[in-house]
Amino acid sequence: MAKRTDTVSAEVRSATMRAVKSQGVKSTERKLRAAMASKRLKGWRMYANELPGKPDFVFLRERLAIFVDGCFWHGCPRCYRRPHSNQEYWDAKVIYNIERDRRNRARLRRAGWHVLRIWEHEVTQDLGRVCGKVSSKLNGFRRPELTYSDLHN
Repeated sequence: MAKRTDTVSAEVRSATMRAVKSQGVKSTERKLRAAMASKRLKGWRMYANELPGKPDFVFLRERLAIFVDGCFWHGCPRCYRRPHSNQEYWDAKVIYNIERDRRNRARLRRAGWHVLRIWEHEVTQDLGRVCGKVSSKLNGFRRPELTYSDLHN
């Protein structure tokens, strides 16, 4: 058996990990929510638990699902650092998360949804760029509103 580097029992560690919240993480979802509101991006809601993968944000009219993925938990190609202890467990866990994300993306796309994944480091490093990314994606869906003169010329 591999040497444990943890200072608490497996039961205590398990209880601690279960207490980690999957929604409302300050460094990601809350910051993005505040930024989208300040940029006046409208038409979204949080936590569409009825959709595959439970997107963090959805724009229903545009059928855009946005996931804000933690760099560690979802295996960010830029920032993921493999833990030194219990590597087999963590490798399997992160690979499972990546595969689950792919399956959920495919399910959403088959249902007519567009999917945008945003990494945690993007939110913490350049929130304006992230909002621009969301806005660009939305502008690709939204038709310009017709005016009276457009209809009568």
